[in-house]
Amino acid sequence: MTFAKQFVAAGAGAGAYAQPPLPSGRSAGYASAMSSPVIGITLDAEEPGGYSKFPWLALRENYPCAVVHAGGLPVLLPHEPEQAERYLDLLDGLIISGGNFDVDPALFGAAARHPTVKTKDRRTAFELALTRGALARDMPVLGICGGQQLLHVILGGTLIQHIPDEVADALPHEQPNPRNEPGHEVAIVPGTRLRAIVGADRLAVNSAHHQAAKDEPDGLVVNARAPDGVIEGIEAPGRRFCVGVQWHPEFEISAGDRALLAAFVTAAAG
Repeated sequence: MTFAKQFVAAGAGAGAYAQPPLPSGRSAGYASAMSSPVIGITLDAEEPGGYSKFPWLALRENYPCAVVHAGGLPVLLPHEPEQAERYLDLLDGLIISGGNFDVDPALFGAAARHPTVKTKDRRTAFELALTRGALARDMPVLGICGGQQLLHVILGGTLIQHIPDEVADALPHEQPNPRNEPGHEVAIVPGTRLRAIVGADRLAVNSAHHQAAKDEPDGLVVNARAPDGVIEGIEAPGRRFCVGVQWHPEFEISAGDRALLAAFVTAAAG
């Protein structure tokens, strides 16, 4: 239970602080948000240009919106590796988001780096500290796209650095059509937690990646694959909730996407 929830719960006890009145203009929905699970979402980082002449942090609006739709209270997390544990003290669940970058191949023991690989070292350092801390607490974790790849590496896996160079007859995993439309289908592995959540053997997904999980290390289960064999989802059985997907469920293009986010937020609610 987060500090905020402890404070609200204490209001029922004798001599405890009473819940403060609602701020002017706030509805009862504001009060109910106080009891929603707090979901941290990591941000991407961009160099000066475009939005700002100075370095800036970025996240598509649909990430926090999807969390709200699923019943959670989103909190956006700047890249402060030294503050990871303090952030975790405030959270009930963690989403490792995607972004315009790649996991450093050195983190999974690769001897060479593909020319297409682009790293963001401070972001990765922060997400490593945050995700390792969340896993140590058995906090629910959902990795999305690049977040799934980082989760895979943290749990002992390696990555395909550039799908077109390593997968014969690969699908266009960086789909040409808009991300709010499906790019291809994935086959959901029977008996997995993901299969139980989405309630289907196949799911139409969007696709915006050139890297992917390469293997299935001990303690990790592949739960979805694309028709070309590329791993599209992973999970860690035995944990409260530890799932990664290669697509972007925050676009909510299917009932399966909404079910996945709802299951994650429910697990975070405890």
